[in-house]
Amino acid sequence: MPDSSTHEQGYPLLDQIETPSDLRRLKVEELPALCAEIRHFMLSTLSSIPGHLGANLGAVEITVAMHYVFDTPHDRIVWDVGHQAYVHKILTGRRRDFHTLRTWGGLAGFPIPSESKYDTFAAGHASNSISAALGMAVGTALKEEDRRVVAFIGDGAMSGGMAFEGLNNASSFPNNLLIILNDNNMSIDKNVGGLNRHMVNLLTNPTYNSMRYDMYRMLRKLHIVHEDQHKDLQRFNNRIKALLSGQTNFFDSFSIRYLGPTDGHDVVHLVQLLQDIRDMKGPRLLHISTTKGKGYIPAEKEPTIWHAPGKFDPSTGERIQSVSSTPQPPKYQDVFGKTLVELADRDERIVSVTPAMPTGCSMTFMMEKYPKRSFDVGIAEEHAVTFSSGLAAEGFIPVCNIYSTFMQRAYDQLIHDVALTESHVVFCLDRAGLVGEDGATHQGAFDISYLRTIPSMTVCSPYDEVQLRHLMYSAAFDWVGPVAIRYPRGAGSVVEWQQPMQSYPHGRARVLSEGSSLAILSLGPIGVSASHVVERLQAEGYSVAHIDLVFAKPLDEACLKEVFASTQKILTIEEGCLNGGVGSAILQLAMQEDYAGRIKTLGLPDEFIPHGTPQEQKLYCGLDEESIYQAAKRLLAH
Repeated sequence: MPDSSTHEQGYPLLDQIETPSDLRRLKVEELPALCAEIRHFMLSTLSSIPGHLGANLGAVEITVAMHYVFDTPHDRIVWDVGHQAYVHKILTGRRRDFHTLRTWGGLAGFPIPSESKYDTFAAGHASNSISAALGMAVGTALKEEDRRVVAFIGDGAMSGGMAFEGLNNASSFPNNLLIILNDNNMSIDKNVGGLNRHMVNLLTNPTYNSMRYDMYRMLRKLHIVHEDQHKDLQRFNNRIKALLSGQTNFFDSFSIRYLGPTDGHDVVHLVQLLQDIRDMKGPRLLHISTTKGKGYIPAEKEPTIWHAPGKFDPSTGERIQSVSSTPQPPKYQDVFGKTLVELADRDERIVSVTPAMPTGCSMTFMMEKYPKRSFDVGIAEEHAVTFSSGLAAEGFIPVCNIYSTFMQRAYDQLIHDVALTESHVVFCLDRAGLVGEDGATHQGAFDISYLRTIPSMTVCSPYDEVQLRHLMYSAAFDWVGPVAIRYPRGAGSVVEWQQPMQSYPHGRARVLSEGSSLAILSLGPIGVSASHVVERLQAEGYSVAHIDLVFAKPLDEACLKEVFASTQKILTIEEGCLNGGVGSAILQLAMQEDYAGRIKTLGLPDEFIPHGTPQEQKLYCGLDEESIYQAAKRLLAH
């Protein structure tokens, strides 16, 4: 693929910039034109190399201003999530490799310290920037260094509990942390909750904050006040605010100096503002207002769709969809969403919960038909889990959809607030296994292992879309206690999936084929690839059994004992980490039963799997069909 940053594309200013030091040579009045070039560059590149478009279009001006004012990488910028860090990558020596974004061996879609010295902290999950940056700022103060530290966080991530923990602690120790709150009133879907309403109120009534900032600048210029008086100034400002509005500022209550809100798309003003507040003492927060998708009308009009739109025509805004002449299997998320509605039709006790991902998990179907029984709690996974347990305590049947990688954030709540209370909550873990281009931070690699350790927990995974329906029905109406159903990102294997739901026996495996030479034990949709391997081996004359485990916990011990008795060679396959996975559980049972045969386990290795296509990732991990076939042949040969 050719370099996307050629002169022919018309980037006279951007072509001068390899690092932020080059950026700082530009005149301030040139920055608006630079921002326009950056938008054009991103649209041109991301139209063919899909990524997170909308949030990055909205963060162009503030990113340029930060690198223009702060001496990066000596000064630290800590990004929250990283959906807004593409401009940062472009300005920090990675523009010419930008066309490799999210591809195997190319640039990561999120900040990663191993990729660049400008990436000061790993980002992927929301709400960690304030805590990490605060640690850096306190460390800088302890070392008596002159380094400045900035935490850049969006309003969606600000709703996460960890962000509040960081805010609450920010004024407890000496530090000069600057928090920049990028408020676009969006996470992926529209933000919800009381904090969001507070942000909106601030944005719609900026008079006080503008007056306070202008007063501060005037007093500084007249040498009437000095920075070492910032605490007294803050108290004075708070009193003025209370007098004028009858209420205190939310951030002032954390003893954090609040500045804003201000226009996040006026790059010249942002530079001036950052220069003014750069060396303020003590923690402070700059609140900027931006538009997700800024500068590209289709993205501004439909920010949820254009969060990550896939390939598109930048001139028309038409999204390029792959079209097939034959019917294709649906996405697992859509099967979940439509099946959930069917369950809700049957029983009014069915309610749904998601932490800010209704579109991503297709809970929108439920929200449209049963809005009063559907709850988007914002980026707050811990709350989502315990909230669901509370609903269960009142006799409801909560179906809580959380991406596998984000469920990790609520592990304590899962143990103490769900399992210990024996709450009947159905957790549907979307994006389980390898997720592709989002890479290491988003792989659903660990759920089997960390869920198997929890007493009373049921952990299962469907072979296909039809079985997902059966498991959802049974988990809701037949089984007891907490249940986790894990399924992958993307399409399944069955076109005619909307078949009648049936009860499925708890803890029961399925025997797909019988044989004595080799037994393949698979969990989840990777069993479809395993079935193809079984067919190939059977065509070669081998007697091969195939067991769809269905459950990682509890194991179908009766079925497995029959396998132990009938064959001396076993191959286990799972799209989850090998350490503590279902293969490990089978090995443990085999030892207990004095099994004398050979067992080979396939799964994810003990490392973080990088970004690339799911096919590339499976090949790397030895989980593609050909690799499974070769592993089976090697086992048969010994």
